[in-house]
Amino acid sequence: MNFKKIIYIALLLFLIIGSIFAYKYYNIIKGNNVTQDAYIYIPTNSNFTKVQELINPYLNDQKSFDWVAEKKNYPNKIRAGKFKIQKGMSNEKLVNHLRGGEPETIKLTFNNQDTYQKLAGRIADQLETDSISVLQSILDKDFLEQNNFNEATAMAMYIPNSYEFYWNTSAEQFRDKMLSEYNKFWNKERLAKAEKQNLTPIQVVTLASIVQKETSTVTERPKVAGLYLNRLKDFWPLQADPTIIYALKQKYGQETDIKRVLNKDLTIDSPYNTYTNFGLPPGPIAMPDISSLEAVLNPTKHKYFYMCASTENIGQHEFASSLSQHNINARKYQNWISKQGINR
Repeated sequence: MNFKKIIYIALLLFLIIGSIFAYKYYNIIKGNNVTQDAYIYIPTNSNFTKVQELINPYLNDQKSFDWVAEKKNYPNKIRAGKFKIQKGMSNEKLVNHLRGGEPETIKLTFNNQDTYQKLAGRIADQLETDSISVLQSILDKDFLEQNNFNEATAMAMYIPNSYEFYWNTSAEQFRDKMLSEYNKFWNKERLAKAEKQNLTPIQVVTLASIVQKETSTVTERPKVAGLYLNRLKDFWPLQADPTIIYALKQKYGQETDIKRVLNKDLTIDSPYNTYTNFGLPPGPIAMPDISSLEAVLNPTKHKYFYMCASTENIGQHEFASSLSQHNINARKYQNWISKQGINR
């Protein structure tokens, strides 16, 4: 075998071996490795071992991912968040996405949470943070004082809606965003409408919380709001049963089931007792939704001062402008509710 032939064979072997290595290298870097579309949630302060554990179920080859991640220094640049991975992603694209791509946002929603504990639990169900951190953030005294709230009024800051957040948003970041959304909600137009009713934004929320608890019928809320505003303007006590129920739950526990307000309940010693105290209670008794807020800002004008639950149109009310007519409506309702066997 002559020298040229040996060189030729050696070059050919080199090219074959080089091609094999190049093919394997290409597959490791550029080849498809992700087996399905999925979302992975990387907690704050995670290490590479945690990421491996989260992503392993969606990979054809864990070792090739590890190798590319090491080469790109990803173990030292891990970011928390919700990340979408797609079927057919290469290791290179996957690592680049986890290391520098945009995390996914979530649509965070809440409504009708009537205690801070329930609100904190609802938020913690949707974000990485825990309910204790959310609760502490919501009730942070320095934050409340700096922004003209207190523990009785802090619920007014949370306007029920859908909001976009990153999954790993902290409790403090959530609270600060809600303050920003609160200030955005109270634009010039709404502030002018509140002033027209001689109410501050917090007072609007407080009255709206009573309206919402009083009726679940959205179309009736402006009429109910108009009634309470009539009472406020004429210096009448609101005499709102939902505030009595709120006071009873404060005294006996949130899980207390109260379907009927008794005469003896009307004397409960509480700043939320709107039978013995004039004006609005210290703060919201629930979290009113936007329809209730708009009802207070855009009330129906009428001359009603009394209302009673209707026995004919369940879920609605009978309205009256005189006490005599109200007493007729009230007796009718009391007789009906007694027949239902509801004693408390």
